[in-house]
Amino acid sequence: MKTHFTLVIAGLTVVTAMIFFGCKGKDDNNTPNNNKEKVNNIPVDTALKARLKDFAQRPRPEGKFAFHVYDLTADKPVYGCNDTLALPSASCMKLLSGVAGLHLLGCDYHYWTAVFMRGNVGDDGTLNGDIAFKAGLDPQLMAPDLNVFAKKLKAKGIRKVKGKVIVDLTITEPVKSEEHWYPWDLTFSKYGLFYKGKDRVAKALKASMRGQGIAVADSQMTAGQTTRDFRCLHVERRQVDDVVKRMWKNSSNTQATAMLYTIGNKVNPKGNPVTEGVAYLRKFLAEDLGMTTKGLTIHDGCGLCTYNCLSPLALTTVLRYGYDDPKIRASLERNLAVAGVDGTLAREMTGSKTRGKIRAKTGTLSHPYGISSLAGFCEASNGHTLAFAIMDSEMSVLDARVLQRKLCEALVK
Repeated sequence: MKTHFTLVIAGLTVVTAMIFFGCKGKDDNNTPNNNKEKVNNIPVDTALKARLKDFAQRPRPEGKFAFHVYDLTADKPVYGCNDTLALPSASCMKLLSGVAGLHLLGCDYHYWTAVFMRGNVGDDGTLNGDIAFKAGLDPQLMAPDLNVFAKKLKAKGIRKVKGKVIVDLTITEPVKSEEHWYPWDLTFSKYGLFYKGKDRVAKALKASMRGQGIAVADSQMTAGQTTRDFRCLHVERRQVDDVVKRMWKNSSNTQATAMLYTIGNKVNPKGNPVTEGVAYLRKFLAEDLGMTTKGLTIHDGCGLCTYNCLSPLALTTVLRYGYDDPKIRASLERNLAVAGVDGTLAREMTGSKTRGKIRAKTGTLSHPYGISSLAGFCEASNGHTLAFAIMDSEMSVLDARVLQRKLCEALVK
C-alpha cells in the first residue's frame, strides 16, 4: 500500500508539473501573439474611410488623380484611389532622397570642412611649409565663409606661405544639370561653393587669404591630398539636419542635389556621385521599401526631372519607413512644412480646419503641364496619426491644390 501510495503521489506530482509548466509555456508563447493581435485589432475610422470614398467619387477636373491614406496608429491602410499608379512626383521625390539619405548616413551625420598646416612659422610671419584646405560636400558653405579659415591662419602669425596651398576636394567638377531638366532649373549661383568646381574654390580661398593679409601667389595654389603630417587648425561642421530642413520645408533643389551627391559619395567614393546616388535610391525603393511596381522611376534626388515617377502608395511607404525610425521620425516632424505656418505650405490651407494640422512635402512642376503632389502626416479626429499622399498631373496646379486641400480637410474632420 505504501509503495502504491508513493507511486500515486509521484504520478500526481509529474502531472501537476506538466500542467504547470505546460500552461506557463503556453502563456509565454501566446503573450507576444496576443499583444500583436491587440495592436492589429485597433480599428481604422470607418467614418474617415467613408469620407475618403466619397472624396474619390466626386466630380473633379480632368487629369490623372491618385491618393493613398495609411493609419500609422492602427498600422493599416485606410483608403486608396489609383494608389499604385506611377505619376510624376515633382519635389515629393525629396522625401525619398531625404529618408534614404538619413537611413544611409545616420541622423547624426555631419559635413565638415577644415584647414591644416605643416612646417613652422618664422619670426617674419613666413610659413616654412604648406597649407591644406580639405573640403567635403557641405552644400551651405559659400565663398565668404572661407574668411573664418583665413582668420585662423592669420591668428597663427602666418603672413606669407613659402610652400604650397593644397586644395583637397571631394568633387572637382561643377554640378551639372540632369539631362531632362529644363535649362532654367539649374540655378548655378545658388549652389554651395564646393559644387562650383575646383577653380572657383581655389579662387575663393586665395581671395580670403589675401583679404587677411596673407601673401600667396597663384602658382602656389595646387590640387592634392591632405597627408598625415599636416596638423589641423580649424574645423567647421554642419549637421545633415540643416540640409534636410531646407530640402523638405523649403523644397530646395540645391540641397536635395547635394544630398544625392552625399549619398553617392558614401556608397562609392571613387564613383560618379550622381550615378551612384540614383542607383542607391532605386535600390532603397525596391529592397528596403519593397516598392517594385512597374513604372516607378528615379532620375534625380530633387524631383526636377519630369520623368521621375512615384505612386501615392510608394510615398506613404517612404513616410511609414521614416516614421518607424525614431530619429528619422523626429526629423520629419521638425522639418516638413506646416500648413498655414511655414515653408512651402505657409500660404496653403490657412483655414481653421487645416492650419497647423498638416505636416507635408509639396511638389509642383508647371511644365510640360500641371504636376502637383502632396505627401505627409496629420492627426485624424480620432487621435490616430495618418500618412497620406495625393498626386495629380495633366491638370491645372490650382485645381490640384484644391483637391489637396479637400483631402486634408477630410482627413482631419
